[in-house]
Amino acid sequence: MIQDSAASGDAFAADLLRGHTDTIVLGVLREHDSYGFEIYKHIRDATGGGYEIKEATLYASYRRLVRDGLAEAYWGDESQGGRRKYYRITDAGRAAFRQNVASWVATRTIIDSLLGSQAAPTNTKGSLR
Repeated sequence: MIQDSAASGDAFAADLLRGHTDTIVLGVLREHDSYGFEIYKHIRDATGGGYEIKEATLYASYRRLVRDGLAEAYWGDESQGGRRKYYRITDAGRAAFRQNVASWVATRTIIDSLLGSQAAPTNTKGSLR
């Protein structure tokens, strides 16, 4: 499992994913308004449990997205138990998401061409051949 931590899992992959947390959260919010733990569960479940973002990283992302006008926060009602803070994507957030995904695709294309069109096979010891 890749965690949002250099101490465990693949540090390179964790850092790369952590650098895209805001875009990942915006992608979740494109589907529907969500509260913090619901976003966490969506990300975990979408990766089959292969990636879990630490709470501190997620809440820093939520604050940044709201501050930058890419998401809005509001309090839900108490009809489903405790009162939860929900997040919704804004029009600016939708535009930022589209731009970030386009930038990711362009960057991935360049990296794939530089590294070869397919992932390099590994030998049994885990190093590149």
